[in-house]
Amino acid sequence: MKELLMIAIGSALVNNVVLSQFLGLCPFLGVSKKMDTAAGMGGAVIFVLTLSSLCTSIIYNLVLVKLGMEYMQTIVFILVIAALVQLVEMFLKKAMPALYKSLGVYLPLITTNCAVLGVALLNVQNEYGILAGTVNGFATAVGFTIAIVLMAGIREKIEYNDVPKPFRGMPIVLLTAGLMSIAFFGFSGLIR
Repeated sequence: MKELLMIAIGSALVNNVVLSQFLGLCPFLGVSKKMDTAAGMGGAVIFVLTLSSLCTSIIYNLVLVKLGMEYMQTIVFILVIAALVQLVEMFLKKAMPALYKSLGVYLPLITTNCAVLGVALLNVQNEYGILAGTVNGFATAVGFTIAIVLMAGIREKIEYNDVPKPFRGMPIVLLTAGLMSIAFFGFSGLIR
């Protein structure tokens, strides 16, 4: 249990997928303009990353390793992730059309979000079992959600501030992301 807690804290805060590993920057920068869309994207990523970690761990440990086909991991992982994103997209289109519209092109981009594939590959690299891999996926997604919601909150506040003309738009966003990244490095002492 202690090991799973360490994996969870490490994945969510210490090795935050966006702010420490710099994976998943496209949706992080693109969807973090408004708090509600950022939270929606975070929820979608939590669902996809948790389920993809579970499915890829099961497939890798129980199928690919047993058949000696570990070299197929990347292709299989991409197929699993694409199928899960399709499920999320169909669900959101039917159940929450406003959120589906506001996420726009960024929802299908979860398929190519390097954070989702990166977690699946890190689970294999770190030799996590099915439970540890799923916990890692969930915690990584929570860390992504924390980062994107924080960024959305900051961006909403920046909108009403007097930002110098050369820094308006993406420059201030990138500066903010850099400062957030530095702040998250403060968590590095939590786990040894």
